[in-house]
Amino acid sequence: MSQELLLKRLRYRSLHRGCKETDLLFGKFSESQLAALGPSEIAAYERLLEENDADIWGWMTGKTPPAAEYAPLIAMLKSCVLS
Repeated sequence: MSQELLLKRLRYRSLHRGCKETDLLFGKFSESQLAALGPSEIAAYERLLEENDADIWGWMTGKTPPAAEYAPLIAMLKSCVLS
C-alpha cells in the first residue's frame, strides 16, 4: 500500500471511531501530525486505533497509565489537543 493511501485510510479511521470524543481527538491529530510520523510511529498509531475507546480515554485523561508501546503517541496526542 502506498504511503499516501495508508495516511488517507488512517485519517478516515481516526475520524470514524464511533465515540465522538476520540473522533475529535484522533481527527485533530491525524490532520495536523500524522504525515510527520515515521514508519514505526505510523505502525504504532495504527495499532492504537485498534484499542478500545474507553482505554484510550483513560490514558488521555490520566486515569490509567498508557501501555508502554503507546506512551509516546499518547504524549503527542495530548500535546496536539492542548495546543
